[in-house]
Amino acid sequence: MLRGHGFHLDTNGTSIHYGGMERKSITAERVKGADRTAMPRTLRAAWPALAGLAAVFLIEMLDTSVLNVALPTIARDLSASASELQWTSGSYALVFGGLMLAFGAVADRFGRRRVMLIGLAVFGLASLSILLVSSPIELIIVRVFIGIAAAMTAPGSMALSFRLFDDDALRVRATALISTVGLVGIAIGPTIGGLVLAVAPWQVLLLVNVPITLLAFLGIRFGIRADTTSELHRVPIDVLGALLGTAAIVLALLAPTLFVDLGAHDPWPWIVTVTAVAGLIGFLLRQRLAAHPLIDLALFQRPSVATGLTHQAALGLATAGLGYTVTLQLQLAWGWPPALAALGTLPQVLAMIAIGPLVERIVTKVGLDRAAAIGSAAVIVGLLAYALCGHYHYTFIAIALVLVAAGMRITMITATINVMRGLPADRTSIGAALNDTAQEIASGIGTAVVGIIIAASIAGALAGASWSPARTAAFQNSVTLGVLALTATSVVLLAIALIRTALDRNRDRTPAERASTGPTQQA
Repeated sequence: MLRGHGFHLDTNGTSIHYGGMERKSITAERVKGADRTAMPRTLRAAWPALAGLAAVFLIEMLDTSVLNVALPTIARDLSASASELQWTSGSYALVFGGLMLAFGAVADRFGRRRVMLIGLAVFGLASLSILLVSSPIELIIVRVFIGIAAAMTAPGSMALSFRLFDDDALRVRATALISTVGLVGIAIGPTIGGLVLAVAPWQVLLLVNVPITLLAFLGIRFGIRADTTSELHRVPIDVLGALLGTAAIVLALLAPTLFVDLGAHDPWPWIVTVTAVAGLIGFLLRQRLAAHPLIDLALFQRPSVATGLTHQAALGLATAGLGYTVTLQLQLAWGWPPALAALGTLPQVLAMIAIGPLVERIVTKVGLDRAAAIGSAAVIVGLLAYALCGHYHYTFIAIALVLVAAGMRITMITATINVMRGLPADRTSIGAALNDTAQEIASGIGTAVVGIIIAASIAGALAGASWSPARTAAFQNSVTLGVLALTATSVVLLAIALIRTALDRNRDRTPAERASTGPTQQA
């Protein structure tokens, strides 16, 4: 029995209760047309599928972290310019973030497992083609195809892992397990990458994706059943909506990079931002007018979907500032060498890994909604500790990294479960894509805000000569201002999510239950 304040879920997945009022199980609706008795009752019973899904998450995390280590070597080997080197990693992020919604819609209509397997095949072939690369433009093309493959696999991985079980306790445990594997990849990726580069060419680092992709393909092919007809969304794809949505997301992800690189005085970041807003408005109008919209805007009116996405956006917005500024502070303001700065951020990854096995216990004790609130509170406290005390000593930075990492881990898992279980069975892939896209865009905006504030406070290039005390003080003040601004915005978003959750819980109670709580408790 999974219990929390006003919430418990029978472990057989047959009923959900809020404050004593029973609802029809959403899990029963999700698996209509499938044999529920065939669903695994333990993680061990689903090990082939979990191994495949964990491998998917591992290659998505390992690919980027390993590539970053190899960038200097790639620049020398391919004679790449700074701009070409930036697009080597940036092209992947833009394609990945921009196409997730479109491929989420495709997966809901043509089969999540089918699209996942095609994406894995593309991922493996694109990684293998690295052997043919001899110029920066060829590497960028390969990275674009890898980004397309990642956009095909990312929404399906969450949808398939959610559908694998009909019990929220197992879903939380499985999500924690799958994401922990990816986080381990982030933790060990740079170290392993550096060791490999000492004895082998950089191409070997990207070829590692091939056997991992094969493992993922086999685990999903033989561990997860194919979608049934009742689980597919049988309406035409809104092609115009997909194009508008992709363009708006790509431009929204590109704009923060331009603000940071070119500065707010340059017209191009503003042109891209205005175009992104126009694309978003066009996309929303299309979704309201289309007979079969890419995203049914009514989904956002579902309480668990709306609150889950709000949590993801708030955390992406706030934590982007921390991730962007800590490395700059350690290397530029404090003069740490890159290797030591990498070790300085290690507490964040270690905390994420360590908190994973505890998430289920926290959810079991307090429930999904309160677990999300606890995680959000930890993130806010960590950000405040960094903004107000991080410039005094590294100890405060380490504390902030641990608090933010632990809080993010709890909140992201619970928010994802909330989003997924609030969706109809035929919209899970588009829901997973929305979940990831909300965080990606919010993270880009957060980075841009802090980057603009820092650029406005410090004249000249950041990586210039040794910093004077005045320059260091200006940098620290801009970091404090930027992180506090993002934290305040996140607090507002999280407060909206908590209020909506409380109102939804109160609405589900019977009049007798609301009366018995008394006006003080209701308030």
